Amino acid sequence: MSELDEKQSVLYAQMSNLVKLVLPSVEVDLREITHNFSKLSCNAHTICDEELRPLGTGLYPVVSIINHSCIPNAVLVFGGRIAVVRAVKPISKGAEIVISYIDTAAITMTRQNALKQYFFKCNCLRCTKDPLEELKEEAILEGYRCKDQKCFGFLFYEVENKAFACQVCGLRRDEYHINRIVNEVEELSAKAASFVSTGNPSEASLLYKKVEQLESKLFHPYSIKLLGTRETLLKILLELNDWREALTYCQLTIPVYQRLYQSPHPLLGLQYYTCGKLEWLLEQTEDALKSFTKAVEILRITHGTSTPFMKELFSKLEESRAEDYYCLSAHDGRMIET
Repeated sequence: MSELDEKQSVLYAQMSNLVKLVLPSVEVDLREITHNFSKLSCNAHTICDEELRPLGTGLYPVVSIINHSCIPNAVLVFGGRIAVVRAVKPISKGAEIVISYIDTAAITMTRQNALKQYFFKCNCLRCTKDPLEELKEEAILEGYRCKDQKCFGFLFYEVENKAFACQVCGLRRDEYHINRIVNEVEELSAKAASFVSTGNPSEASLLYKKVEQLESKLFHPYSIKLLGTRETLLKILLELNDWREALTYCQLTIPVYQRLYQSPHPLLGLQYYTCGKLEWLLEQTEDALKSFTKAVEILRITHGTSTPFMKELFSKLEESRAEDYYCLSAHDGRMIET
């Protein structure tokens, strides 16, 4: 408790007082309740469905003793209320099983800040890499792109020139010009978010498309910021049943997911699954088959093979395979007839 920051301490105290208000007839020890909330926060897990959408919170004592790594060799998934830990790579006898407590798609500083609630500092290989490599990673994930749209170089800031220089081709981007685009992006993003909150997805999608276009010229192609905008657009377009546009943005996220998440990772598998469903709806059978196949290759490791979700995925894979075979057969028949 002594290591809690002031914000957490106040939150737990407020929650303890709420318990006392809800249960006035029960004599409660506020300090004990505060301790229990702290223990729950540090040890509980977010229960998700098989598509990793949060459903609630659960305390699993055995799972809670599994340590964290930003390069995990196992994943935690749920089947209803049952927590399942699955290996995602070969684990040698005597080696420690580790999972990730946080979303690892972030730079080291962000990951370490997210882990503060667990009161430890991660010392995995990813968190202790060479400082120059760390700077490069930060420049790619949170920095700006090269002025040459064909160059994938990362930019470092030059104080003397007040500009960002590409470390691959040497081209510079003026700081003033970049700040002007950043301000425009922030203004448009705020307006778009307000349309989302007021239930106007059509207007929100138009503004987020403008944001995405600006960010594509501003941020590195593997930028987390750009990825977040595309994910938001994907969600809104799915809500609008705009399958074609949704597929465009879903496909743009795949290379970034591949870089951010080591395979097999459930989020990468689920993104392939989303692509496959959209391609299937748009009658792009051959592409859907490829996406479903990649989804199965990953998710059969992270999710197993016996759940209703996986059975549905296997069914979609077989259906797309049969449809693809039929299309090829019909095409070959026409070629012979011709």
